[in-house]
Parts: sequence; structure tokens; C-alpha cells
Amino acid sequence: QVQLVESGGGLVQPGGSLTISCAASGFAFSSAMMRWYRQPPGMEREYVAAISATGRIENYADSVKGRFTISRDNTKSTVYLRMDSLKPEDTAVYYCKVSVMSTDYWGQGTQVTVSS
Repeated sequence: QVQLVESGGGLVQPGGSLTISCAASGFAFSSAMMRWYRQPPGMEREYVAAISATGRIENYADSVKGRFTISRDNTKSTVYLRMDSLKPEDTAVYYCKVSVMSTDYWGQGTQVTVSS
């Protein structure tokens, strides 16, 4: 079965950096586009970034463009999100998502808190 497990969240000061990971299993990871979303407290879940199966194409929400970098390691079936110049408004639960056979799968999320 499809499994996505996020890790690496935590508390970071404004202006700091953090890299979170999503380990995948149960599907052909190297053939799948992977996406990151986030849900700030009391708000709707929102799109953050996506990466193509080969890793050659990346896409970002305007709110994180130039600060966040999505990457993947197909040998480890893992997708990463490096977050630089973090702001308090980046505080959220971060989720990875994959669509397999028209079904969306989500991980359990990892909390990122940006605060001094």
C-alpha cells in the first residue's frame, strides 16, 4: 500500500533554515510527480511545491519562490523540501502528496514552527 512518511519538522527562528523529508513506499516512486502542501493553523491546506518524476522540473507557490527548494532522491524514494529565510507565516503542518491511479495519498504531516 502507498505510504508517505514526513519527518524533520521542528522549531526554527525567523531567518533560519530547515529541511524536511518524505519517505515513500508502495508505488513506483521514480515515475511519480511529488508535491508538498502545508496547512497553517486555522487555515486551509495550500500548495507549496512540486517536482517531476525525473527531478528536472520544479514548481513553487509564489509565497515560497526563491526561499524553498524541492528535490528528490529516486534511489531512496524520498522527496525533500529545503526551506531558507523562514518567516513566522511559514508556520504550518507540512504534508507530501502523491497521486496514484487517480487517488491522492497524503502523509501524516510534520510540524514546522517559525518563532523567536
